[in-house]
Amino acid sequence: MPLKLLAQLSTRNLFRHRRRNLMMLLAIVVAVAGVILTNALIRGMQYDMREAAVANLTGHIKVLAPGYLDDPNIEKSFRLAPDWQPDVPAGEVEGWAARIRIPAVIMSERETRGIQFVGVDPARENISFLGDVTLIGEGLKDAEDGRVLIGVELARQLETEVGRRLVIITQGLDGKNREAGFRIAGLYDAEGTALEKQFVFTGVGALQKMVNADVVTEVSVKLQDDALVTDDKLELDVKSRLASFFSTLDVMDWQELEPQAAAMFVYVDSAILIWFLVIMGALIFGLVNTLVTAVMERIREFGMLRAVGMKPSAVVMQVVLESTIIMLVGVSVGIVVGWLLCTAWLGDGIDLSRWSEGIEMAGMRSRLTPRLMGHDVILVTVLSLVFGVIAALYPAWRAVKLKPLEAIRR
Repeated sequence: MPLKLLAQLSTRNLFRHRRRNLMMLLAIVVAVAGVILTNALIRGMQYDMREAAVANLTGHIKVLAPGYLDDPNIEKSFRLAPDWQPDVPAGEVEGWAARIRIPAVIMSERETRGIQFVGVDPARENISFLGDVTLIGEGLKDAEDGRVLIGVELARQLETEVGRRLVIITQGLDGKNREAGFRIAGLYDAEGTALEKQFVFTGVGALQKMVNADVVTEVSVKLQDDALVTDDKLELDVKSRLASFFSTLDVMDWQELEPQAAAMFVYVDSAILIWFLVIMGALIFGLVNTLVTAVMERIREFGMLRAVGMKPSAVVMQVVLESTIIMLVGVSVGIVVGWLLCTAWLGDGIDLSRWSEGIEMAGMRSRLTPRLMGHDVILVTVLSLVFGVIAALYPAWRAVKLKPLEAIRR
């Protein structure tokens, strides 16, 4: 029997049982839209963790002196030429920043805290969280600015404010303690209080004068955009270029610097697949039950078709086509509904600031924005259609198992 004729028969049969097929269609739409929305939220969480790790003064690739990670102090530093630029093709790197990052003690009139004292060039810090923070007061003007930026939470703990002076003690390159007073230029309000309590910023030139050494402790490089970041070959290429130039230094990517975030990033891919299989497995059971019921109601019809000469393979193909058409329409509508939920309903993200402490521990930001990935949509579409065909095979086998005369008598 021609496939075109079978498709016509299958389409007409779908309209003969509108209520049952509509319920089946709605179940598919809800399942697919739910999977699309859930996947987008999980992807948003996944990429939030990576972006937070990259923005936390890490970058996608970082150059460090050997031994710095084990003992982060000014002695584990290196000199960088003033005119140095990454030897990377244009368009692959968003930016880079050379910093001094050393442990220090900060003291106000009332309190003392341990911090990470970071010397930066403000013009280059658009690659880190410092480029996106909200400032109370003023920011640092340039690399020679001798004032400091401290976090809002640290200011609260130190009981100080903009314009007040602080004393910072750290170690110089000669191993002796250095102590200097700094005036607060402004307070920065970051995504989480952990960053606000940890980092204090000043101009890299001012910090070099304080430690009496024209050196840096790190160079962070951020790749251009998300499409390039997901290309592992590109990241390895940039890393190898930097490693060949800084042959005596350690060149590490963000996965090596943030292993916990990297492990969670990889785990999410498996979690998404497991979640999809669970949802679609439940949907298949529902489809099989519904299709078996539909087939058993039409046993006499199939018996008549067999009696007038329709082959068993044509009966099987008709049942499979009906299931495939329902799945195709349901998946298409479900993808559209899921896309609308991700863009129109949750386009601005979900505010999670009430659970900020737990969110920070997970390495996420306070606003979760869905991220709809094209390959996730393709995976849902292909596997849904495959599962739909598989779900129709058993009912179709039941349809041709009975002999035509026995089916007609029912």
